[in-house]
Amino acid sequence: MAIEGQYLGMGLRIDELDVENVEYFKHCAAHDFHLQACAQCNRLRYPPTTACPWCMSRESTWKKVEGKGAVHSYTEVHHAIQPSFRAKTPYMVLLVDLDTQKGKPTPDEALRVIGNLCTPDGQLAPPDMVDETAPQPAKVWRYAQE
Repeated sequence: MAIEGQYLGMGLRIDELDVENVEYFKHCAAHDFHLQACAQCNRLRYPPTTACPWCMSRESTWKKVEGKGAVHSYTEVHHAIQPSFRAKTPYMVLLVDLDTQKGKPTPDEALRVIGNLCTPDGQLAPPDMVDETAPQPAKVWRYAQE
């Protein structure tokens, strides 16, 4: 069954053929953050997929996850492509390393999710909510240079 809803004044529809995303967004609509957990290796994954990227198992369950972690990267959007977002600019989009599953499957990895920075009431947070005085890592991780 497809689901339809509103996000910040914009109509959304997710077709039933997109099984993994339908389930993910049903949890989001209920204001619950759930991710797929592999039934074989127990690792969480994001975005939703039909098979585990580590062990290729097609079996999974949905697990409630706390949305806390460290901001890996972010961008501040000033030019909204969707008309319903124009009145909301500027707004923040975050890439977050969740505290859940940090350091797995290797010490340098984390479960990364992307989303909007929002206030507790579900509205897009203003840019001044970003704490620029937050502690930064001593060494920023980067890909090895050739």
